Amino acid sequence: MPVRDLIIVGAGPSGLATAIAAKRQGLDYVIVEKGVLVNSIFNFPMHMVFFTTPELLEIGGLPLTTPYDKPTRLEALRYYRRVVDTYDIQVSYHEAVVSIERDDEGVFAVTTTHRGVTRERQARAVVLAIGYYDLPNYLGVPGEELPHVSHYYTDAHPYYRQRVVVVGGKNSAAEASLELFRAGVHVTLVHRHATLGDSIKYWVRPDIENRIKEGSIGARFESSIVAITPTAVIIDTKGTREEIPAEGVFLLTGYHPDVDLMRHAGIECHPESLAPTLNPETFETNVPNLFIAGGAIAGRHTGNIFIENGRFHGERIITVVVERLTRD
Repeated sequence: MPVRDLIIVGAGPSGLATAIAAKRQGLDYVIVEKGVLVNSIFNFPMHMVFFTTPELLEIGGLPLTTPYDKPTRLEALRYYRRVVDTYDIQVSYHEAVVSIERDDEGVFAVTTTHRGVTRERQARAVVLAIGYYDLPNYLGVPGEELPHVSHYYTDAHPYYRQRVVVVGGKNSAAEASLELFRAGVHVTLVHRHATLGDSIKYWVRPDIENRIKEGSIGARFESSIVAITPTAVIIDTKGTREEIPAEGVFLLTGYHPDVDLMRHAGIECHPESLAPTLNPETFETNVPNLFIAGGAIAGRHTGNIFIENGRFHGERIITVVVERLTRD
């Protein structure tokens, strides 16, 4: 097995931007992606509209064109396919990284599985562009594993004229509740705090607040989930328990990066925030030549890193990698 200059883990926008920078510098690289291209965006709600303007999603100097002020999920998927085609980026799909180990000579052994087949790839540097959307924050309550319970919202149509409980108080929960309501679904929003989160999009907030105020969307604030049954969600509101009937449940309570993978690779992560130890200028972790790009940098505070800023991490990382390879 040849020793490459670089292995990039993750084919999201940050990973693709890193690959473009690597290719421009003539590095021998490959991206390994455990799912599909821009897997997180693919798993976003079907009709999602980005908060940002199109130019802030662009990588590699390739324009994202749209007739709208803000691009849709479908337009973003089309755009990143075009990025891969334009730059002929090397990506191995459905190949999950199992472990990353660095030997005494500084060579990384990246063990992966692809459809049941285990292989080992080697490289002098590794970039983790793994994001966080793959790992939801579980509540740890009985019934969370039931088939009608999901940590991802996709589409409202299957729940037409049914009762759905949405758990969460940030933008994802607000948008899901509104879309469900407008599709003829009976929605109840459950949130552990007294008010909705500050990160809700400015055009979404008045909409969700007015729908709650008029009673079109039910709401239970300062409430926590006690258990989920096949037919209901049991909540506790200031010591009072209530059973809310539900044919569907969306637990939109956030996500976190794969800390186990990082720690097993030797990266130090904060025990509470889960933020990895790294140099903020180079994005190199405490493990030499092991870098992190994109959302995984933020740990639990996933609202701090977006495509808009994570897309620039790759160029800075590749500058360091090239300097190291040239020196060595």
